[in-house]
Amino acid sequence: MLFKQLFDTDSSTYTYFIADIDAGEAVLIDPVDTHIDEYLHLLNTHKCSLKYSLETHVHADHITGGGKLRQKTDALTAVSAACGAQTADLQLKDGDVISFANETITVIATPGHTPGSISFLWRDRLFTGDALLINGCGRTDFQGGSAESQYNSIVNKLFTLPDETLVYPGHDYQGRRVSCIGQEKVINPRLAGKSLDEFVKIMNNLNLPKPRLIDIAVPANRMCGVPENTMMQG
Repeated sequence: MLFKQLFDTDSSTYTYFIADIDAGEAVLIDPVDTHIDEYLHLLNTHKCSLKYSLETHVHADHITGGGKLRQKTDALTAVSAACGAQTADLQLKDGDVISFANETITVIATPGHTPGSISFLWRDRLFTGDALLINGCGRTDFQGGSAESQYNSIVNKLFTLPDETLVYPGHDYQGRRVSCIGQEKVINPRLAGKSLDEFVKIMNNLNLPKPRLIDIAVPANRMCGVPENTMMQG
């Protein structure tokens, strides 16, 4: 198996590449449209076909590369059914299992940052998108976000996983690359020892600026990053 954590400096987005070299199949999680050539190079170098392009949610800070990858590789695009991305090939729900080669990835619905936020569990690695970040979590003040839902998703779902489960977030703005469930339960300042009411108060008082690209990125990402009339073109 091959696992790579890739980084987009403009949006501080992590993209994840998982490949079964022997079987020649791979998946990407949260690809960015400006890195298509990098992904294709990885696929060609390791002689793998891309089976799925997975999204943790409809992003507000960058445009997904899923649609372009579908055009160039015939990979299937996959997002939560609650995202409103009707052009995606797969509309994922909680508990769905994505299979490639001899591997499986389990979908965990983790709404809160957005109603359609999901996490992906592969082996002992959890890809949390913007639900759970390292020492933080995604904001809940736009795109139908809900602090209450976010708390439930993290505390009652993600924090029930084994402490050794590795946490790979969708973003980090301080260069941190990986955490684990046990660590986040103990030291995450927004969640550790916090009640629901305390968490909601924290989230409601972040006073963060509006994401710079939200008005462009969200509509584009509901189309998998490409206009609908080009989605099916190879």
